[in-house]
Amino acid sequence: MSPSQYKPENWVFSEQRQTTMNQLNIAIVGHVDSGKSTLCGRLLHLLGKISKKEMHKYQKEAKEKGKGSFAFAWAMDETSEERERGITMTVAIAYFESKKYRVVLLDSPGHKDFISNVISGASQADVAILVVDASTGSFEAGMGVYDVGQTKEHAQLIRSFGVEQIIVAVNKMDAVGYSQERFDYIKFQLASFLRSCGFKETLITWIPLSAMDNQNLVSLASNGQMSWYQGLCLLDAIDSLHPPERDVLKPILLPVCDVVSSHSLGQVAAFGKLAAGAIRQGSKVLVMPPGDLATVRSIERDSQACVSARAGDHVAVSLQGIDIANILPGAVLCHPDFPITVASILELRILVLDVKMPILIGSHVEFHVHHAKEAAQVTKIASLMDQKKGKTSQRAPRLLTARQSATIEVSLDRPVCVEEFSSCRMLGRACLRASGITIAVGIVTRIIAEDEQ
Repeated sequence: MSPSQYKPENWVFSEQRQTTMNQLNIAIVGHVDSGKSTLCGRLLHLLGKISKKEMHKYQKEAKEKGKGSFAFAWAMDETSEERERGITMTVAIAYFESKKYRVVLLDSPGHKDFISNVISGASQADVAILVVDASTGSFEAGMGVYDVGQTKEHAQLIRSFGVEQIIVAVNKMDAVGYSQERFDYIKFQLASFLRSCGFKETLITWIPLSAMDNQNLVSLASNGQMSWYQGLCLLDAIDSLHPPERDVLKPILLPVCDVVSSHSLGQVAAFGKLAAGAIRQGSKVLVMPPGDLATVRSIERDSQACVSARAGDHVAVSLQGIDIANILPGAVLCHPDFPITVASILELRILVLDVKMPILIGSHVEFHVHHAKEAAQVTKIASLMDQKKGKTSQRAPRLLTARQSATIEVSLDRPVCVEEFSSCRMLGRACLRASGITIAVGIVTRIIAEDEQ
Protein backbone atom coordinates (compact mmCIF):
# COMPACT_ATOMS: atom_id res chain seq x y z
CA MET A 1 0.00 0.00 0.00
CA SER A 2 1.06 3.57 -0.63
CA PRO A 3 1.74 5.75 2.47
CA SER A 4 -0.89 8.17 1.09
CA GLN A 5 -3.52 5.50 1.91
CA TYR A 6 -2.52 5.43 5.58
CA LYS A 7 -5.15 6.52 8.11
CA PRO A 8 -3.84 7.12 11.65
CA GLU A 9 -5.69 5.44 14.51
CA ASN A 10 -7.89 7.66 16.70
CA TRP A 11 -5.48 7.55 19.65
CA VAL A 12 -2.85 9.38 17.56
CA PHE A 13 -5.19 12.39 17.17
CA SER A 14 -6.09 12.46 20.87
CA GLU A 15 -2.37 12.30 21.73
CA GLN A 16 -1.72 15.22 19.39
CA ARG A 17 -4.14 17.42 21.32
CA GLN A 18 -2.29 16.89 24.59
CA THR A 19 -0.15 19.85 25.57
CA THR A 20 3.35 18.50 26.04
CA MET A 21 6.62 20.35 25.62
CA ASN A 22 8.20 20.19 22.19
CA GLN A 23 11.20 17.88 22.04
CA LEU A 24 14.39 19.31 20.55
CA ASN A 25 17.21 16.95 19.58
CA ILE A 26 20.56 18.77 19.59
CA ALA A 27 23.74 17.29 18.09
CA ILE A 28 26.88 18.60 19.82
CA VAL A 29 29.66 18.48 17.20
CA GLY A 30 33.12 19.92 16.62
CA HIS A 31 36.83 19.21 16.31
CA VAL A 32 38.51 16.90 18.83
CA ASP A 33 39.35 18.64 22.16
CA SER A 34 37.10 21.63 21.48
CA GLY A 35 35.41 20.98 24.84
CA LYS A 36 32.10 19.40 23.72
CA SER A 37 31.73 16.93 26.59
CA THR A 38 32.89 19.50 29.16
CA LEU A 39 30.30 21.94 27.80
CA CYS A 40 27.53 19.31 28.08
CA GLY A 41 28.62 18.23 31.56
CA ARG A 42 28.85 21.81 32.86
CA LEU A 43 25.42 22.66 31.38
CA LEU A 44 23.79 19.59 32.97
CA HIS A 45 25.41 20.39 36.32
CA LEU A 46 24.19 24.01 36.23
CA LEU A 47 20.67 22.81 35.43
CA GLY A 48 20.66 20.39 38.36
CA LYS A 49 20.87 17.22 36.23
CA ILE A 50 24.16 16.24 37.86
CA SER A 51 24.12 16.49 41.65
CA LYS A 52 26.91 18.07 43.72
CA LYS A 53 27.66 14.61 45.10
CA GLU A 54 28.07 13.12 41.58
CA MET A 55 30.16 16.08 40.47
CA HIS A 56 32.42 15.75 43.49
CA LYS A 57 32.90 12.05 42.59
CA TYR A 58 33.84 12.91 38.97
CA GLN A 59 36.27 15.61 40.14
CA LYS A 60 37.94 13.23 42.58
CA GLU A 61 38.26 10.41 40.02
CA ALA A 62 39.54 12.76 37.29
CA LYS A 63 42.13 14.22 39.66
CA GLU A 64 43.33 10.75 40.66
CA LYS A 65 43.87 9.89 36.98
CA GLY A 66 45.77 13.16 36.44
CA LYS A 67 42.93 14.53 34.29
CA GLY A 68 41.46 17.13 36.64
CA SER A 69 40.21 19.35 33.83
CA PHE A 70 38.15 16.47 32.41
CA ALA A 71 35.73 16.22 35.39
CA PHE A 72 32.72 17.71 33.58
CA ALA A 73 33.47 15.64 30.45
CA TRP A 74 33.30 12.47 32.54
CA ALA A 75 29.60 13.11 33.09
CA MET A 76 29.20 12.31 29.37
CA ASP A 77 32.22 10.05 28.62
CA GLU A 78 31.35 7.11 30.83
CA THR A 79 33.43 4.23 29.48
CA SER A 80 36.86 3.55 30.93
CA GLU A 81 38.48 3.76 27.46
CA GLU A 82 36.90 7.18 26.78
CA ARG A 83 38.15 8.45 30.14
CA GLU A 84 41.60 6.94 29.71
CA ARG A 85 42.06 8.46 26.24
CA GLY A 86 40.26 11.69 27.13
CA ILE A 87 38.05 11.54 24.02
CA THR A 88 34.41 10.76 23.26
CA MET A 89 34.01 7.62 21.11
CA THR A 90 30.26 6.98 21.08
CA VAL A 91 27.26 9.34 20.96
CA ALA A 92 26.50 10.12 24.62
CA ILE A 93 22.89 11.12 25.33
CA ALA A 94 21.56 13.36 28.10
CA TYR A 95 18.28 15.17 28.81
CA PHE A 96 17.15 18.44 30.37
CA GLU A 97 14.24 20.84 30.17
CA SER A 98 14.55 24.49 29.17
CA LYS A 99 11.72 27.02 29.41
CA LYS A 100 10.51 26.00 25.96
CA TYR A 101 11.84 22.53 25.13
CA ARG A 102 12.43 19.02 26.39
CA VAL A 103 16.03 18.84 25.17
CA VAL A 104 17.94 15.73 24.13
CA LEU A 105 21.71 16.34 23.92
CA LEU A 106 23.59 14.10 21.49
CA ASP A 107 27.28 14.57 22.37
CA SER A 108 29.19 13.35 19.29
CA PRO A 109 32.87 12.32 19.08
CA GLY A 110 35.33 14.85 17.68
CA HIS A 111 38.07 12.39 16.77
CA LYS A 112 38.24 11.55 13.04
CA ASP A 113 38.32 7.79 13.81
CA PHE A 114 34.71 7.94 15.04
CA ILE A 115 33.01 9.86 12.22
CA SER A 116 30.47 7.01 11.79
CA ASN A 117 29.14 7.90 15.24
CA VAL A 118 28.97 11.59 14.31
CA ILE A 119 26.83 10.59 11.31
CA SER A 120 24.59 8.57 13.61
CA GLY A 121 24.17 11.59 15.91
CA ALA A 122 23.60 13.99 12.99
CA SER A 123 20.87 11.80 11.52
CA GLN A 124 18.90 12.08 14.80
CA ALA A 125 19.36 15.83 15.25
CA ASP A 126 16.90 18.67 14.70
CA VAL A 127 19.51 21.37 15.35
CA ALA A 128 23.20 21.47 16.22
CA ILE A 129 25.69 23.20 18.45
CA LEU A 130 29.05 23.43 16.68
CA VAL A 131 31.70 23.82 19.39
CA VAL A 132 34.83 25.68 18.31
CA ASP A 133 38.03 26.02 20.36
CA ALA A 134 39.03 29.71 20.39
CA SER A 135 42.62 28.93 21.47
CA THR A 136 45.37 30.10 19.11
CA GLY A 137 46.20 27.23 16.76
CA SER A 138 43.29 25.03 17.88
CA PHE A 139 40.64 26.84 15.84
CA GLU A 140 42.99 26.73 12.83
CA ALA A 141 43.52 22.96 13.31
CA GLY A 142 39.75 22.42 13.31
CA MET A 143 39.51 24.34 10.05
CA GLY A 144 42.09 22.05 8.46
CA VAL A 145 44.93 24.55 8.19
CA TYR A 146 47.43 21.85 9.20
CA ASP A 147 45.45 18.64 8.56
CA VAL A 148 41.89 17.45 7.83
CA GLY A 149 39.85 19.47 10.34
CA GLN A 150 36.73 18.07 11.97
CA THR A 151 35.13 21.52 12.37
CA LYS A 152 34.65 21.59 8.61
CA GLU A 153 33.74 17.92 8.21
CA HIS A 154 31.21 17.98 11.05
CA ALA A 155 29.57 21.16 9.70
CA GLN A 156 29.22 19.55 6.26
CA LEU A 157 27.81 16.35 7.76
CA ILE A 158 25.17 17.96 9.95
CA ARG A 159 23.99 20.14 7.07
CA SER A 160 23.84 17.14 4.73
CA PHE A 161 21.69 15.29 7.27
CA GLY A 162 19.13 18.08 7.29
CA VAL A 163 20.19 20.38 10.13
CA GLU A 164 19.37 23.98 9.19
CA GLN A 165 19.62 25.79 12.56
CA ILE A 166 23.02 25.95 14.19
CA ILE A 167 24.53 27.58 17.27
CA VAL A 168 28.27 28.19 16.99
CA ALA A 169 29.65 28.03 20.54
CA VAL A 170 33.10 29.65 20.49
CA ASN A 171 34.46 27.89 23.57
CA LYS A 172 37.60 28.41 25.69
CA MET A 173 37.35 32.20 25.39
CA ASP A 174 39.22 32.31 28.73
CA ALA A 175 42.30 30.99 26.87
CA VAL A 176 42.37 34.12 24.67
CA GLY A 177 41.56 36.63 27.43
CA TYR A 178 37.92 36.96 26.22
CA SER A 179 39.23 38.85 23.20
CA GLN A 180 36.55 40.35 20.94
CA GLU A 181 39.13 40.53 18.16
CA ARG A 182 39.70 36.75 18.32
CA PHE A 183 35.93 36.05 18.40
CA ASP A 184 35.33 38.33 15.39
CA TYR A 185 38.18 36.66 13.49
CA ILE A 186 36.74 33.17 14.11
CA LYS A 187 33.27 34.35 13.13
CA PHE A 188 34.58 35.90 9.89
CA GLN A 189 36.58 32.78 8.93
CA LEU A 190 33.89 30.24 9.78
CA ALA A 191 30.83 32.16 8.55
CA SER A 192 31.85 32.01 4.89
CA PHE A 193 32.49 28.27 5.16
CA LEU A 194 29.09 27.63 6.81
CA ARG A 195 27.39 29.59 4.03
CA SER A 196 29.19 27.39 1.49
CA CYS A 197 27.71 24.34 3.28
CA GLY A 198 24.21 25.73 2.76
CA PHE A 199 23.53 27.30 6.16
CA LYS A 200 21.53 30.54 6.00
CA GLU A 201 23.06 33.41 7.93
CA THR A 202 19.75 34.13 9.68
CA LEU A 203 19.74 30.58 11.14
CA ILE A 204 23.27 30.78 12.63
CA THR A 205 23.71 32.04 16.22
CA TRP A 206 27.22 32.98 17.44
CA ILE A 207 28.04 32.75 21.16
CA PRO A 208 31.42 33.35 22.84
CA LEU A 209 31.67 31.30 26.05
CA SER A 210 33.86 29.35 28.43
CA ALA A 211 32.52 26.02 29.66
CA MET A 212 35.41 25.59 32.10
CA ASP A 213 35.01 29.12 33.50
CA ASN A 214 31.17 28.99 33.45
CA GLN A 215 30.73 32.10 31.32
CA ASN A 216 27.70 32.59 29.02
CA LEU A 217 26.12 29.15 29.55
CA VAL A 218 22.87 29.62 31.52
CA SER A 219 23.25 33.37 32.15
CA LEU A 220 25.22 36.16 30.50
CA ALA A 221 28.94 36.43 31.31
CA SER A 222 29.50 37.87 34.76
CA ASN A 223 33.25 38.49 34.78
CA GLY A 224 33.07 41.84 32.95
CA GLN A 225 35.57 40.72 30.30
CA MET A 226 32.86 40.07 27.73
CA SER A 227 30.91 43.31 28.14
CA TRP A 228 31.39 43.76 24.37
CA TYR A 229 28.99 40.83 23.73
CA GLN A 230 25.31 41.83 23.70
CA GLY A 231 23.71 38.57 22.54
CA LEU A 232 22.12 35.56 24.27
CA CYS A 233 23.61 33.03 26.65
CA LEU A 234 23.64 29.42 25.40
CA LEU A 235 20.47 28.31 27.23
CA ASP A 236 18.46 31.28 25.92
CA ALA A 237 19.85 30.69 22.42
CA ILE A 238 18.51 27.12 22.56
CA ASP A 239 15.07 28.49 23.46
CA SER A 240 15.27 30.96 20.55
CA LEU A 241 15.45 28.09 18.01
CA HIS A 242 12.37 27.31 15.91
CA PRO A 243 10.48 24.10 16.82
CA PRO A 244 10.93 21.35 14.21
CA GLU A 245 8.03 19.99 12.18
CA ARG A 246 7.04 16.37 12.89
CA ASP A 247 5.44 13.81 10.56
CA VAL A 248 3.16 12.38 13.27
CA LEU A 249 0.29 11.48 10.93
CA LYS A 250 2.38 9.20 8.67
CA PRO A 251 3.06 5.44 9.11
CA ILE A 252 5.62 4.70 11.82
CA LEU A 253 9.31 4.69 10.88
CA LEU A 254 11.86 4.11 13.64
CA PRO A 255 15.48 3.67 12.45
CA VAL A 256 17.40 1.65 15.04
CA CYS A 257 20.45 3.56 16.28
CA ASP A 258 21.50 0.99 18.85
CA VAL A 259 20.35 -2.13 20.64
CA VAL A 260 20.61 -1.44 24.37
CA SER A 261 20.21 -3.48 27.52
CA SER A 262 17.63 -1.71 29.66
CA HIS A 263 17.40 -2.65 33.33
CA SER A 264 14.08 -0.85 33.77
CA LEU A 265 12.54 -2.53 30.72
CA GLY A 266 13.92 -5.84 31.90
CA GLN A 267 15.41 -6.86 28.56
CA VAL A 268 17.19 -5.73 25.41
CA ALA A 269 15.52 -2.85 23.57
CA ALA A 270 15.82 -1.12 20.18
CA PHE A 271 16.84 2.54 20.61
CA GLY A 272 16.39 5.42 18.19
CA LYS A 273 14.52 8.55 17.15
CA LEU A 274 11.05 8.17 15.65
CA ALA A 275 11.34 9.60 12.12
CA ALA A 276 7.59 9.46 11.46
CA GLY A 277 4.32 8.30 12.97
CA ALA A 278 3.47 7.30 16.51
CA ILE A 279 3.88 4.13 18.55
CA ARG A 280 2.31 2.73 21.72
CA GLN A 281 2.33 -0.38 23.90
CA GLY A 282 0.69 -3.30 22.12
CA SER A 283 1.39 -1.90 18.62
CA LYS A 284 2.43 -4.40 15.96
CA VAL A 285 5.60 -3.44 14.09
CA LEU A 286 7.50 -4.94 11.20
CA VAL A 287 11.27 -5.15 11.67
CA MET A 288 13.08 -4.56 8.36
CA PRO A 289 15.22 -6.34 7.44
CA PRO A 290 14.63 -9.31 8.19
CA GLY A 291 10.85 -8.74 7.82
CA ASP A 292 9.77 -10.19 11.19
CA LEU A 293 6.55 -9.12 12.92
CA ALA A 294 6.81 -8.10 16.59
CA THR A 295 4.68 -6.55 19.33
CA VAL A 296 5.73 -3.48 21.33
CA ARG A 297 6.02 -4.69 24.92
CA SER A 298 7.08 -1.41 26.55
CA ILE A 299 8.49 2.02 25.70
CA GLU A 300 10.90 4.41 27.42
CA ARG A 301 11.27 8.06 26.40
CA ASP A 302 14.13 10.10 27.92
CA SER A 303 14.82 7.10 30.21
CA GLN A 304 11.24 7.28 31.60
CA ALA A 305 8.57 4.62 31.00
CA CYS A 306 5.67 5.85 28.82
CA VAL A 307 2.62 4.40 27.10
CA SER A 308 3.20 6.01 23.69
CA ALA A 309 5.66 8.12 21.70
CA ARG A 310 5.53 10.19 18.53
CA ALA A 311 7.72 11.48 15.70
CA GLY A 312 10.78 13.32 17.07
CA ASP A 313 10.94 11.37 20.34
CA HIS A 314 14.01 9.35 21.35
CA VAL A 315 12.77 5.98 22.56
CA ALA A 316 13.91 2.58 23.74
CA VAL A 317 11.36 -0.01 22.59
CA SER A 318 11.31 -3.57 23.94
CA LEU A 319 9.72 -6.08 21.57
CA GLN A 320 8.24 -9.53 21.98
CA GLY A 321 7.79 -12.25 19.38
CA ILE A 322 11.17 -11.67 17.73
CA ASP A 323 14.75 -12.79 18.27
CA ILE A 324 16.53 -9.59 19.37
CA ALA A 325 19.71 -10.92 17.68
CA ASN A 326 17.98 -10.12 14.36
CA ILE A 327 17.80 -6.41 15.21
CA LEU A 328 20.95 -4.46 14.45
CA PRO A 329 21.75 -0.74 14.06
CA GLY A 330 20.46 0.27 10.62
CA ALA A 331 17.28 -1.80 10.93
CA VAL A 332 13.95 0.05 10.85
CA LEU A 333 10.73 -0.61 12.76
CA CYS A 334 7.77 0.18 10.53
CA HIS A 335 4.01 -0.28 10.10
CA PRO A 336 3.17 -3.87 9.00
CA ASP A 337 1.06 -2.58 6.09
CA PHE A 338 3.61 0.06 5.02
CA PRO A 339 7.04 -1.61 5.03
CA ILE A 340 10.11 0.49 4.32
CA THR A 341 11.99 -0.20 1.09
CA VAL A 342 15.04 -2.45 1.30
CA ALA A 343 17.35 -1.80 -1.65
CA SER A 344 20.90 -2.19 -2.94
CA ILE A 345 21.01 -0.06 -6.12
CA LEU A 346 20.29 3.63 -5.69
CA GLU A 347 20.41 6.89 -7.59
CA LEU A 348 21.88 9.76 -5.59
CA ARG A 349 22.23 13.48 -6.15
CA ILE A 350 25.50 14.43 -4.47
CA LEU A 351 27.81 17.34 -3.78
CA VAL A 352 31.47 16.35 -3.88
CA LEU A 353 33.42 17.89 -0.99
CA ASP A 354 36.99 19.23 -1.01
CA VAL A 355 38.56 15.96 -2.17
CA LYS A 356 42.05 15.55 -3.58
CA MET A 357 41.27 12.36 -5.52
CA PRO A 358 38.47 12.40 -8.13
CA ILE A 359 35.45 10.08 -7.92
CA LEU A 360 35.44 7.64 -10.85
CA ILE A 361 33.11 4.94 -12.12
CA GLY A 362 34.20 1.87 -10.15
CA SER A 363 35.31 3.88 -7.09
CA HIS A 364 34.81 1.93 -3.86
CA VAL A 365 33.07 3.95 -1.15
CA GLU A 366 31.41 3.55 2.24
CA PHE A 367 27.70 4.42 1.98
CA HIS A 368 25.97 5.92 5.04
CA VAL A 369 22.21 6.45 5.42
CA HIS A 370 20.61 7.04 8.89
CA HIS A 371 22.33 4.37 11.08
CA ALA A 372 23.16 1.97 8.25
CA LYS A 373 26.66 1.70 6.80
CA GLU A 374 27.52 -0.46 3.82
CA ALA A 375 30.37 -0.97 1.36
CA ALA A 376 29.41 0.24 -2.11
CA GLN A 377 30.69 1.01 -5.59
CA VAL A 378 29.98 3.93 -7.90
CA THR A 379 28.52 2.19 -10.97
CA LYS A 380 27.46 5.20 -13.05
CA ILE A 381 28.03 8.96 -13.18
CA ALA A 382 24.85 10.03 -14.97
CA SER A 383 25.32 13.79 -15.15
CA LEU A 384 26.88 16.93 -13.76
CA MET A 385 24.46 19.45 -12.25
CA ASP A 386 24.59 23.24 -12.37
CA GLN A 387 24.11 24.03 -8.65
CA LYS A 388 22.66 27.50 -9.20
CA LYS A 389 20.15 26.50 -11.90
CA GLY A 390 19.51 22.95 -10.65
CA LYS A 391 19.75 21.64 -14.24
CA THR A 392 21.97 19.13 -15.99
CA SER A 393 25.13 20.78 -17.34
CA GLN A 394 26.94 17.71 -18.73
CA ARG A 395 25.90 14.12 -19.49
CA ALA A 396 28.03 11.12 -18.41
CA PRO A 397 31.24 12.86 -17.27
CA ARG A 398 34.30 10.64 -16.82
CA LEU A 399 34.96 11.74 -13.26
CA LEU A 400 33.91 14.09 -10.47
CA THR A 401 36.19 16.59 -8.74
CA ALA A 402 35.89 18.86 -5.68
CA ARG A 403 32.73 21.01 -5.27
CA GLN A 404 30.96 19.45 -8.27
CA SER A 405 27.29 18.45 -8.03
CA ALA A 406 26.20 15.30 -9.84
CA THR A 407 23.70 12.48 -10.21
CA ILE A 408 25.28 9.05 -9.73
CA GLU A 409 24.30 5.43 -9.21
CA VAL A 410 25.74 3.27 -6.44
CA SER A 411 25.55 -0.48 -5.93
CA LEU A 412 25.72 -1.66 -2.31
CA ASP A 413 27.33 -4.96 -1.26
CA ARG A 414 24.26 -5.69 0.87
CA PRO A 415 20.80 -4.08 0.85
CA VAL A 416 19.84 -1.40 3.39
CA CYS A 417 16.56 0.14 4.60
CA VAL A 418 16.15 3.36 2.65
CA GLU A 419 13.53 5.76 1.30
CA GLU A 420 13.62 8.33 -1.47
CA PHE A 421 14.25 11.80 -0.04
CA SER A 422 10.89 13.02 -1.36
CA SER A 423 9.12 10.37 0.79
CA CYS A 424 11.11 10.63 4.03
CA ARG A 425 13.94 13.11 4.51
CA MET A 426 15.57 11.37 7.48
CA LEU A 427 15.78 8.06 5.59
CA GLY A 428 16.73 9.63 2.27
CA ARG A 429 19.85 11.61 3.22
CA ALA A 430 23.17 9.93 2.57
CA CYS A 431 26.91 10.49 2.50
CA LEU A 432 29.86 8.73 0.92
CA ARG A 433 33.20 8.19 2.64
CA ALA A 434 36.55 6.80 1.47
CA SER A 435 40.03 6.55 2.99
CA GLY A 436 38.77 7.85 6.34
CA ILE A 437 37.20 11.08 5.03
CA THR A 438 33.75 12.15 3.85
CA ILE A 439 33.99 12.66 0.09
CA ALA A 440 30.37 13.50 -0.84
CA VAL A 441 27.00 14.30 0.72
CA GLY A 442 23.60 14.04 -0.90
CA ILE A 443 20.11 12.59 -1.13
CA VAL A 444 18.51 9.42 -2.51
CA THR A 445 16.54 10.52 -5.59
CA ARG A 446 15.51 7.09 -6.90
CA ILE A 447 15.49 3.49 -5.75
CA ILE A 448 16.58 1.50 -8.79
CA ALA A 449 16.50 -2.06 -7.44
CA GLU A 450 14.41 -3.18 -4.47
CA ASP A 451 15.28 -6.40 -2.67
CA GLU A 452 12.54 -8.95 -2.06
CA GLN A 453 11.93 -9.63 1.63
